[in-house]
Amino acid sequence: MNNIDHQQNMSALYCFPEKNTSCTKEVRKGPAYIIMYIFLSSISMCTVFLNLLVIISISHFKQLHTPTNLIILSLAVADLLVGLIVMPVTILQMMDSCWYLGELACCFFLVTDSILMSASLCSLVLIAVDQYLAVCYPLLYPVRVTICNTSLVILLCWSFVVFYIISCSYFNDHFLPTQVSSRCYGECVMTVKYSWVITDIVISLLAPCCVILILYSVIFNVARRQSKAVRATKKGSSNKQGAKVSGSSETKAAKKLSTIIFIYLACWIPYYLGSLTVTVTLSVVLMLFQWLVLFSSSVNPLIYAIFYPWFRKSIRYIVTCRIYLPSSSKMYLFPKHF
Repeated sequence: MNNIDHQQNMSALYCFPEKNTSCTKEVRKGPAYIIMYIFLSSISMCTVFLNLLVIISISHFKQLHTPTNLIILSLAVADLLVGLIVMPVTILQMMDSCWYLGELACCFFLVTDSILMSASLCSLVLIAVDQYLAVCYPLLYPVRVTICNTSLVILLCWSFVVFYIISCSYFNDHFLPTQVSSRCYGECVMTVKYSWVITDIVISLLAPCCVILILYSVIFNVARRQSKAVRATKKGSSNKQGAKVSGSSETKAAKKLSTIIFIYLACWIPYYLGSLTVTVTLSVVLMLFQWLVLFSSSVNPLIYAIFYPWFRKSIRYIVTCRIYLPSSSKMYLFPKHF
């Protein structure tokens, strides 16, 4: 009996008791963990639902087939896959620290996770570039920024992301079976060399951060100058009314841009700063930072789609099943002064 109890305890302590290099098992239970799992699962479902609404809206309504919305569609596709694949698997890893699906599945999951998160970030940069061109070059924008050109840029963006992530995984020996589970058998963690950590911070954090901050700063300054020009052209009684409207538009633009920048920095900077510290890479702190990055996939559709009137109107068509009408794809979504 003692021998049987000892074997059962060993099975409970190790992921694969039959292997000498097995990782120790850590099953997180209790009311607090259950509440956390329910909360994170709700975030995953909301991520899928919100981004699915964005994809259906832009794909179905012909009036939304614009270069800007095409980039938003690319962002929504990446974020949808994050909520559909990455978040559920991450929750399962939190519930049970062991990885039971094998090294090949671990390799595929880690590469897919990195590709989707990088593609989402790349789409954020493209949206910033698109808004910069629309505000600063309004006459050249319709000529240069077309559906065909935007599709090509998005394709190049995703191709670069796939090439970069695969290269990073290859040069860090991630495709070697002995490196997928670097410390013990039953773990799914990619070990990254310190030189590649620095490289990834420059490519995936500093460069996009600088581009987004600079472009949105320029956009806000241009919008403010245009607002002052509009106020200066108003005369008499219309001057006060015009100033009030322009000031309101400027305030809304400032709030929107500040929200975009704040959420971007809050979600991405902690994770990369934590990755610089080796002792943090296996702690609960990094897990929290990782979920901040994943949470950005839930916030992106709120920022880039729900804030637009056309999206709120398309939601009503989708929820009421009016999109099944024969002429629903040609419905008018934009308000008169959009």
